[in-house]
Amino acid sequence: MSAGGAAAAAAAPGRPRRIAAIGGGGFLMDDASLRQERWLLSLARRPRPRVLWLGTAGGDGIRGQLAFFRAFSELDCLASVLSFFPYEMRRDYRRAVLDADLVYVGGGNTVAMLAVWREFGFDAALREAYEDGTVLAGISAGANCWFERYVTDSVPGGGVRSGLGWLRGTFCPHLDGEAWRQPLLAAEPAPAAGAGDGVVVLYEDEAWADAVHGGGGEPLLWRREAGDAAPRPAAARMLP
Repeated sequence: MSAGGAAAAAAAPGRPRRIAAIGGGGFLMDDASLRQERWLLSLARRPRPRVLWLGTAGGDGIRGQLAFFRAFSELDCLASVLSFFPYEMRRDYRRAVLDADLVYVGGGNTVAMLAVWREFGFDAALREAYEDGTVLAGISAGANCWFERYVTDSVPGGGVRSGLGWLRGTFCPHLDGEAWRQPLLAAEPAPAAGAGDGVVVLYEDEAWADAVHGGGGEPLLWRREAGDAAPRPAAARMLP
């Protein structure tokens, strides 16, 4: 579904649709504090949420799965994995994502991940779950995919590509990483946002709602809205 789906009804009475775009950090980048992960769980619709890991962008590598289980096994939730490599013919992929309270999408190749999702119609299942109240979260490729456009290293030399279009504008993760990222984002029209490692931007009903960081250094967060001549620094509150 394109950005036009943003006009759809809210997931449930009194509950906003939620997407958490993670610029970096957290358990996948050796942050043992689990601040980021606890905050993500607090967004879910039930006290002991069902969390689903999607490692499609990383080829469903075992390392990502183990890191996910290691982190979330320390938290009050029910953790599971949904893999495309190999594809499980007897599993109901739509049901798996609809049953989840929080979907965590890992990093890797955004372009390849979106191609796989679209081939299997999985993007439609994710959209259905999102409308039904499942929180969608992701780091790097897992943050990029929800936007109209994204800055990525998934193509030679880095570039800007088209995403699912559920959130308006352009997003760039790892803004404090490779030097080529900031100029690419600065050239993008409004709305645009970029988050460094440790920073998470929360969107509710497709609008910027909050920004947080896990500590461990000065957070880097850029935001460009209509009327801004260039991206400007934005504030992110520190998680307890």
